[in-house]
Amino acid sequence: MQLTELHEYCRRQGWAHVDYVDKASGKAGSNRPQLEQLMKDARLKKFDVVLVWKVDRFGRSLRHFIDNVLALSDAGVRFVAPNQGIDTDKKSPYSKMLMHLLAMFAEFERDIIVERVHAGVAEAKRRGVHCGRPQKVFQKSRIEDMRKQGKSWRTIERELRVPQATIRRYAA
Repeated sequence: MQLTELHEYCRRQGWAHVDYVDKASGKAGSNRPQLEQLMKDARLKKFDVVLVWKVDRFGRSLRHFIDNVLALSDAGVRFVAPNQGIDTDKKSPYSKMLMHLLAMFAEFERDIIVERVHAGVAEAKRRGVHCGRPQKVFQKSRIEDMRKQGKSWRTIERELRVPQATIRRYAA
């Protein structure tokens, strides 16, 4: 039913169509090779318009949908969901407003995620949990011994397989 209506819409618009249809679930983490191919082809400018039945068929979450629509816009590809009155045709002032709103929501969501990550890291540090890259494990006493033997910082770095900045921090 969905493809039939989309094909009919294309016919009315005078557009040729190529179908990108994933049969798999749209849940997070599922593989969607046709969507990935569509996005690659959009970047290669193989078409001018992406036509979807409904927005939930195009993105598995609001963020995924927004990111995809913004990527299409960056590639100069129009996004149309006729059943929901969505059209990102750059000639329309409404679509210009829609794209600004989508970009604003995407930025807002990214800022909230960053804020949550910072709060989580601060709380973990408060509890004494190490955050970030795993600490290098090596015998710190070897640094002093190697320096007494006249070895350079670079030689110590290679032998211990630890960055110079770390070595110098423990040598001080």
